[in-house]
Amino acid sequence: MRVAMLTGGGDCPGLNAVMRAVARKGERTYGDELVGFLDGWKGVLEGRTMPLGVEAMRGTLPRGGTVLGSSRTNPYKVDGGPDQVRASLADAGVDALVAIGGEDTLGVAHKLAGEGVAVVGVPKTIDNDLSGTELTFGFDTAVQICVDAIDRLHTTAESHDRVMVVEVMGRHAGHIAAWAGIAGGATMTLIPEHPFDIEAVCEAIQHRHTEGKRLASIIVVSEGATPKEGTMELASGELDAFGHVRLGGVGARIAAEIEERTGYETRVTTLGHVQRGGTPTAFDRVLATRFGVAAIDAVHDGAWGTMVALQDGAIVRVPLGEAVGELKLVDPALYDVASVFFE
Repeated sequence: MRVAMLTGGGDCPGLNAVMRAVARKGERTYGDELVGFLDGWKGVLEGRTMPLGVEAMRGTLPRGGTVLGSSRTNPYKVDGGPDQVRASLADAGVDALVAIGGEDTLGVAHKLAGEGVAVVGVPKTIDNDLSGTELTFGFDTAVQICVDAIDRLHTTAESHDRVMVVEVMGRHAGHIAAWAGIAGGATMTLIPEHPFDIEAVCEAIQHRHTEGKRLASIIVVSEGATPKEGTMELASGELDAFGHVRLGGVGARIAAEIEERTGYETRVTTLGHVQRGGTPTAFDRVLATRFGVAAIDAVHDGAWGTMVALQDGAIVRVPLGEAVGELKLVDPALYDVASVFFE
């Protein structure tokens, strides 16, 4: 078989590990020819490919990012896009496509599968918000990067008796913030699932700092966190090709409110794309490798329209529709654990 791969959406530590595993088992076990479409669905529309066999992927296991490049192109927002995708696959002689991405990339794959395209999905998002799988690769790496940053911010905050606001990724789901907040010993964690009261945040900070000790107050906030209605205004941003608002800036807004309301010097650190970068953790390398091996097996079983997933420690297949039907939000029980430590 001639099997193609693509990586769409935001880059993510572990993408190369997935493709390396697909290439290794595809080429050495099944005798496949592996190619990759450059820059996600954009490359499919334009018919741009590169060889992606074992030799091409050698040495990429510890590399972050994606050797294929990525984009947020949505073929269904392009005139004749779906037809062009099918034509490009046919012109390239592709028998099956492995789409590696998050909600948007796999949403496109789901629609194409319904139109007869032979496609298998692999879940990718550092936000860990895809349904159907307990974890996505890249999430563990992103959380560890955030915790490392929070650990460093504790010491400088204590030295100056400052408040530190740490903005992390998480558009609609606060998995990164919740995990990083617990592991980093945050004073309070603000996530999209629970609109926050800025006054309650300030009261917690004042309570800590009136104990007479030089303390670090760390507020971890998801980029998509929102205030309770009528408590604080946030600016809205422009939309991307999938209709999502480009976020960022809630941390700075919260920091300004805290300093104005409490009088305590407050600084903000927006981790941004550093969460996506660098080498994947051992856990993410293993999970990504397991997903890749399972994906090429699914291809040879003709399991079109499915996504490989982690459930109860095992790699299984779930319908793509189940994965993109609704976002996986933070378990309220986990947030209850985090809130035990809110001051």
